Amino acid sequence: MIVLGIDPGLANTGWGVIEVSGNRLRCLAYGCITTRSDEPLPGRLAAIHRELRDVIARYGPAECAAESVYFGTNASSAFATGQARGVAVLATADAGLVLGEYGPGEVKMAVVGVGTADKRQVQYMVGRLLSLGHDPEPDHAADALAVAICHANLRTVRSLAETHR
Repeated sequence: MIVLGIDPGLANTGWGVIEVSGNRLRCLAYGCITTRSDEPLPGRLAAIHRELRDVIARYGPAECAAESVYFGTNASSAFATGQARGVAVLATADAGLVLGEYGPGEVKMAVVGVGTADKRQVQYMVGRLLSLGHDPEPDHAADALAVAICHANLRTVRSLAETHR
């Protein structure tokens, strides 16, 4: 099964595609959609939507996972991220994909084993879990791969739990 992970952001939306076969994970591709702050908002959101649709068309994921918006102390940043996340969710809905949603702490716990891990720790563990031989960059792409790994792991756990009911 192929899973697309998305780390939404208005300036940088990370994406990562992994293949899940049993308990084996393999990285197929990853990248980052970058928009410029001097572009009008509608154009930035359209670019994120268009490029994610292209990724979906290219890799044909069966499922998608997106990181939920973290509402820290900067409300305007959270609002912008929420808008980017909205067009990302729309791109997955357009393709008829199942969508898993995970909080930042949940993703870090699934990948690093610590819900408060920093970005370098996430990059390091994603590189190891996917046998990349390097830490994936930029960090937005690494975060997207981490979201996909989290989805794959939790999906397996949920499937096993349902089997044993």
